[in-house]
Amino acid sequence: MDLSSTQLEQLSRLGDLLLSYAVDLLAGIVLLGLGWFFAGWARRAVLRLLERTPRMDRTLRPVIASVVRYAILVLVVVAVLAQFGVQTTSIIAILGAAGIAVGLALQGTLQNIAAGMMLLFLRPFQVGDYIDAEGLAGTVDEIGLFVTQLTTFDGLYHSVPNARLWNAAIVNYSRLPTRRLDLKVGISYDDDIAKAQKILLGLLQADQRVIDSPPPQVLVLALADSAVELNLRGWCNRDDYWDLLFDLTKTVKLTLDEAGFTIPFPQREVRVVGDPATGLPGDGKTVND
Repeated sequence: MDLSSTQLEQLSRLGDLLLSYAVDLLAGIVLLGLGWFFAGWARRAVLRLLERTPRMDRTLRPVIASVVRYAILVLVVVAVLAQFGVQTTSIIAILGAAGIAVGLALQGTLQNIAAGMMLLFLRPFQVGDYIDAEGLAGTVDEIGLFVTQLTTFDGLYHSVPNARLWNAAIVNYSRLPTRRLDLKVGISYDDDIAKAQKILLGLLQADQRVIDSPPPQVLVLALADSAVELNLRGWCNRDDYWDLLFDLTKTVKLTLDEAGFTIPFPQREVRVVGDPATGLPGDGKTVND
């Protein structure tokens, strides 16, 4: 069966159209593959560059690298769609509207993401720091976009939403190089306060972990119910804090015992003013408990 010139022209146009679509499809696949490869290469290159930057926080490195990778992938997808003649302006508008709808549905999650970004850039703490966020204390293991992972001093794992940390008052025990140690000691009212201060100050000055500036002090803190409270105050490196506190507590007790000082236990004085059974007045005796 012979084809008319009109049919031949239609077949020619169809062939040209299929060839054009095939070329566009092949170009889109090649562009998508190259974009995927380049995005992965760019992520690794950014990581290597940031690792050679000593002042860049190690927590921010994977985040910045991932942002670069996904930005490249978005540009590649837009370019592929434009290759097929798709109006990318309409797609961007649709994505924006969808983003608003998803944002309203995921307000809590987005709060955690925003808080995570603020924690990463402002850095009130970093990986390895020991923090206390209004009662939640532990060593920071990882700062993510959604949660921050902590390990408590007794070996428990905590996954904390970033929004909670961002809205809490954070005490960072690892930020500054030195800490002040305060140790309260009670002596009897009959003991010599000046002599006790001299002995305790000597203990602080003799320990090499106590730094000289600011100088150590032994202060009269309070006249308590059962004892005169003294406060041993000295500064040390933060890594020496707990060992110094435990050692000093033991040494103070042994030294005061050897010097003849009394560390009193709580006492209560009870004065009998009447006999509830007979209604007669008491004998005024005092009973120490």
